[in-house]
Amino acid sequence: MDYPFTAIGSVPQANAAAFQHVMDTYASETNKLIAVWRAFSDSDLAFRPHAKSSTVGDIFKHELLSGRRFFGEFLQTAEPDAAMVLPPVMNVARCCEQMQTLAQNRLTFLASRTPEWWFAEAPFFDVNRQRIWIFWRRVLHTAHHRSQLTVYLRLLDKEVPATYGPTADVKWAGADPTHTVEAAKRR
Repeated sequence: MDYPFTAIGSVPQANAAAFQHVMDTYASETNKLIAVWRAFSDSDLAFRPHAKSSTVGDIFKHELLSGRRFFGEFLQTAEPDAAMVLPPVMNVARCCEQMQTLAQNRLTFLASRTPEWWFAEAPFFDVNRQRIWIFWRRVLHTAHHRSQLTVYLRLLDKEVPATYGPTADVKWAGADPTHTVEAAKRR
């Protein structure tokens, strides 16, 4: 696969090899998120497709702030004070830089964790869940908002970057979108 942009290129080695996929996935998902964010211009931050929808800027803010809460409160990562999470000037470049910095710091912490730590239960809102479950819930939460923003890009008639493969706007050799029954039969 050929992704034209990478925010996090160097992924730390997990303390336990069985958890390297966690590091690799978080770095990859962060790269995809930032690639989608970079497809917007500063003038798009106020865009919302419907009066009940969040703006692009609101979704950026939510991802930065809720990520801080998830990782800090539920996984005990060292996070900046909440008042320091949002860039002083809200623009696409600064939001992308902040997300990259936060993710790199989280990766360093998560790489040092043991299997016992990952499988231990921790408070998650009003229940207890294994930390590995909390982590994957965060990845899914971010994927949800990234997907939301790809719809916004399409509505703004902007190019949608590749995430899990090519898009209608981005192609590469060897990619098979599996749109046919014949392609789905391959093993």
